[in-house]
Amino acid sequence: MAFEVHKNYNQRILLFYAIFALLFVVLILGLILKQLIQSHRYLEQEARQNMRRILLPGPRGNIFDREGRLLVGNRPRFSAIVYLNELRPEFRKEYFHLVRQYRKTEQNIDRKEIQITARMNVVNRYLQTINHILGDNKVISRNYIERHFHQNLLLPLKLVKDLTFEEYAQLVEKIPIESPIQINTDSSRFYPYNSASAHALGFVVSTLEVSEEGVPGEDLTTFTFKGKKGRTGIENSFDDMLQGTSGGEIWIVDPSGFQYELVEQKLPVKGQDLTLSIDIDLQIEAEKVLGNKVGAIVALDVKTGEVYALASKPNYNLNDVSPFLSYKIDDEIRSKGAWLNRATQGLYPPASAFKLITAITGFEAGVMDLESMFSCPGYLRVGNRLFNCHKYNGHGKIDLATAIQDSCNVYFYEVGLASGIDLLSKGAKGFGFNLPTGIELKTETKHMIVPDPAWKESRLLGRWSAGETANISIGHGYLRVTPLQMAAFMASFARKEMRTRPTLLFQADRSSNSENLLDEVISINNKQYKAIIKGMELAVERGTAKSVHIPGLRIAGKTGTAQFRADNKNLNVAWFIGFAPVENPKIAIAVCVQGVEIEDNYTGGKTAGPLAKSILQSFFQKRKMMPGYTLTGPASFN
Repeated sequence: MAFEVHKNYNQRILLFYAIFALLFVVLILGLILKQLIQSHRYLEQEARQNMRRILLPGPRGNIFDREGRLLVGNRPRFSAIVYLNELRPEFRKEYFHLVRQYRKTEQNIDRKEIQITARMNVVNRYLQTINHILGDNKVISRNYIERHFHQNLLLPLKLVKDLTFEEYAQLVEKIPIESPIQINTDSSRFYPYNSASAHALGFVVSTLEVSEEGVPGEDLTTFTFKGKKGRTGIENSFDDMLQGTSGGEIWIVDPSGFQYELVEQKLPVKGQDLTLSIDIDLQIEAEKVLGNKVGAIVALDVKTGEVYALASKPNYNLNDVSPFLSYKIDDEIRSKGAWLNRATQGLYPPASAFKLITAITGFEAGVMDLESMFSCPGYLRVGNRLFNCHKYNGHGKIDLATAIQDSCNVYFYEVGLASGIDLLSKGAKGFGFNLPTGIELKTETKHMIVPDPAWKESRLLGRWSAGETANISIGHGYLRVTPLQMAAFMASFARKEMRTRPTLLFQADRSSNSENLLDEVISINNKQYKAIIKGMELAVERGTAKSVHIPGLRIAGKTGTAQFRADNKNLNVAWFIGFAPVENPKIAIAVCVQGVEIEDNYTGGKTAGPLAKSILQSFFQKRKMMPGYTLTGPASFN
């Protein structure tokens, strides 16, 4: 009997089982990889999708004057706001209401357009509530609302910005407690003295470039409240110091992007305060005496280089550019030339004030000594040209002190021509007239001019002439300097040194050996120095600067008057530079007043001198009551 053997499996099925088992193992391993090993990555992705970060800029630091008086601070800025998250039920209700209306009229339904209209209607109802309380008719645009929905959903929507204190009080009193309308408080820069020291202080502008350092959630989608950054002046130069440290909030949001739960918060921190060397009393006085004139006044501490006053006119009210600079205000400031800081950016011929450099150069070159006398008939012939003295009949035979006292042109023509342009140029550069002073203002000009033959040829202006040397000798011609440079020159000369680097920063313990002073000693000897000082004192007592004279106070000074080309017109500029008291110099000053019309007949003695006198009176009147300081005589401040 034969038996049949039957196999109960198919080898091809076994192959299928093996492939299936392999795929099952791969699936299990994949699940293990996803669920256990890579789960954290997916959790992070989920967190990024469900969480949002809000950056909160820190308030800026305050700025004070040397006596601790607030020059720049932060004022509260009130806005009426709503959080869109709280209005969502009303948006939905209004949306369905509009849909029903459209259906009744059998109009085509554009659901996106209806959604936008619903938002507009709800937001405008709250705006109308505010208008009713304030008796106003403020409006907000559709674009403003839509842009906020798409770009700043987590931030409050401002219905009314920059409320006055009266409007703030009305809204706080009359808005119902249950209303979604809230009064939000942020800050804007505030300037208690309005236009005083506008060019030195500067202003800020809004920015979204807010530091994220130290704020968690750097990989999250981030919304940012606008911060502030310095645009000009000290606000710009010390922006990093004044900037506050940012804070932040991290929120869980729903699928629509609205806030759901606050999970982390870091509060912002106020920036560092800054104390300036400005004496706001003297600053206000400087701007007051300049009045409507165009020009600048700079006053420095002789021993430290600290700036007591840095005034430039015309100027502008800093509160007009805070919290933002409008096109209208920008145009107004620009039209009157008030953006220019004439103390650090205005370039003028130094006129007869430069004669002090010519005298120093003459001593250094050995072309004159203490006994040197020159005859002034009222002119000097140089080549084929007559160079006149301002006194038509001349000064006769005079010495250095008298030449400085009466500002004799011919005397300094003689000295300058004998010294030569190379030495005159070198002397001016030695006092830093060819370089910025290094004050902490980034806009200080670098375009000052101390000419010499090489400079002229490099600009294709031809060869240098003796007549041009004569012009330079009395501070005319191509020379261009700033009022700040002239004040720094006076501070240096008062210390018998060559250079001063002015500073706007105050240090209570700053000494005469400050890093702001470059203590290269002046090269003339003590007798020569005293001869120049004698002439400067005589100028104030009975010479061209007698309008500055204050009985009992020894003042060394020099006036100057020159013509220069500006705005396609030949204008003049009036100078006074000096320091006081002579025996123990405390303050160096430069006053520069620029004519704006051809008929403006400004002179150093009549125009700049009285302004300098007012500044010196204010300075010493204030300090005569301070311990440790006395004048040498019975000074009069009437």
